[in-house]
Amino acid sequence: MTTESLLLFAVAGVLLNLTPGPDVLYIVTHALRSGARAGMVAALGITAGCFVHIFAAAVGLSALMAASAIAFTVLKWAGAAYLVYVGIHLLVSQAESAIKLGATQIDSTRASARIDYKSVFLHGFWTNTLNPKVALFFLAFVPQFIAPAVENKPLAFLGLGLLFNFNGLWVNLGWAQAAAWLAGRAGVVQKSMHVLDRIAGAMFIGFGIKLALTAAPKA
Repeated sequence: MTTESLLLFAVAGVLLNLTPGPDVLYIVTHALRSGARAGMVAALGITAGCFVHIFAAAVGLSALMAASAIAFTVLKWAGAAYLVYVGIHLLVSQAESAIKLGATQIDSTRASARIDYKSVFLHGFWTNTLNPKVALFFLAFVPQFIAPAVENKPLAFLGLGLLFNFNGLWVNLGWAQAAAWLAGRAGVVQKSMHVLDRIAGAMFIGFGIKLALTAAPKA
């Protein structure tokens, strides 16, 4: 792989990670509600879920899943159900306000005591792991940058996948920091978290329905 191709791959990966979707929505929601640390933990969970698809694709499991309508359908419905579950949870949950009303700053000490970071991480992990569209994305995107002459294509795929995920991690951490910065400087955001939670919940349900309606890839 030439330096130009590697640079193009890295830039394309960063731009793709900047595109809002379920992952970004999950990270931003937690960062707005509970601060940068919660958003960063959510980003780590999302990234860990991507690792599953990268390693699976490198050894051919994702290709097998893409070729099997049954396997795709099972994973698709599991992922759709989980996204809808997350959406419903956001719709019915009470927003946790952790701000100092006088200064509109997040009280990180009080917020940290109430945040289940393990749950935040695992929800992010399963949001990505149970989404077959992530697997299909890696199968469609990464091979374009692997030269036909490369002998060990699985190793090349793994290397590029890890690079994509590494770059994506920093983008996702940036989303978390940006959302937390906004929440710390806009009291209306924190005061309206119950509205934002319900908007995010509706969007997650929409993502789940969209995933459920996704047709299996043609052989």
